[in-house]
Amino acid sequence: MSDDKSDKLRSDGGTQTNTIESSLQEITLTKRIKWGMAFALSVVFGFIFFEALAEVGFSVSEILYYWPEFQDALGDFFPQTTLFGLPFVDFGEYWQFIQSRDLFGAAIVTLAMGFAGTVLGIPGALLLGVLGSERVTPYPFNFIFRGTMSVIRAIPALVWALIYIPLGGVSPFTATLAIGTDTMGNLGRLFTDALEEVEDGPIEAIESTGANRRQTVVFGMLSQVFTPFIAWTMYILEINTRIAVTMGLIGGGGIGYILQTQRSLFKYTNMMATIIVIFVLVISVELVSQRVRSYIRGEEEEGLSVLELIIGFPQRMARSIWE
Repeated sequence: MSDDKSDKLRSDGGTQTNTIESSLQEITLTKRIKWGMAFALSVVFGFIFFEALAEVGFSVSEILYYWPEFQDALGDFFPQTTLFGLPFVDFGEYWQFIQSRDLFGAAIVTLAMGFAGTVLGIPGALLLGVLGSERVTPYPFNFIFRGTMSVIRAIPALVWALIYIPLGGVSPFTATLAIGTDTMGNLGRLFTDALEEVEDGPIEAIESTGANRRQTVVFGMLSQVFTPFIAWTMYILEINTRIAVTMGLIGGGGIGYILQTQRSLFKYTNMMATIIVIFVLVISVELVSQRVRSYIRGEEEEGLSVLELIIGFPQRMARSIWE
């Protein structure tokens, strides 16, 4: 009897050992597969990266060749003076150009382009956004309006400005139209997403009173997303202000046009003075927008700090060129 128990124990122990060894082999094989896939992906990524560098003609030797010229340009960007015997940036030269070219006046034109374009785009964004929601327009007809917004969003605002050239040339007028069109696509999509998340309770309550479809949409749905609508509109205003700056790079007027003119003349000191005014304009609009959104949302959003806005300024400006 004891021999049978011993044989059974040895058999069970052998089975457990085989199971453990099998599990270890599977784990080892899984790790090898993961490492192999990671290596393959790294090779593919590296190949695509170097092909991209070759496609754009990236060259370290060219950077080294033109580096002295770049250093000279940096010296012009930041003209030197002395303060208490120490080297310091000559802000007097910046201020002289700001006054002579009325850069703050040009900044107001840019702000007007961004603000007017946002307001012009709100009605279309609201219409497309509401009709694009499946809660309002049955599937698949709602995709007609979603598709319209997708087409608008797929074309950058700069391209819309070029499309509108026959209406009035390259001017603040056509730039404003382009911003308004871009707003319809971007803000409309945000409106649609907000409507998809509304609660059913208020809608059913409005329907129970015998309200028609239009009244249900207005009082049962739009009333729930009134605050998000304002918040998203303020956010789009931030983007449109940066876009309005970039419109000047193609001759759309405003402070961006002055920046482009000074760049073509290689007046780097004047360029830097213009960039400083652009920085003040964009950061001011973003601060106001952040505070308004924080106020209407209560504690839901505290907004970015001034330091975070300053650090992220170059990236947001670059992204706005093709938004």
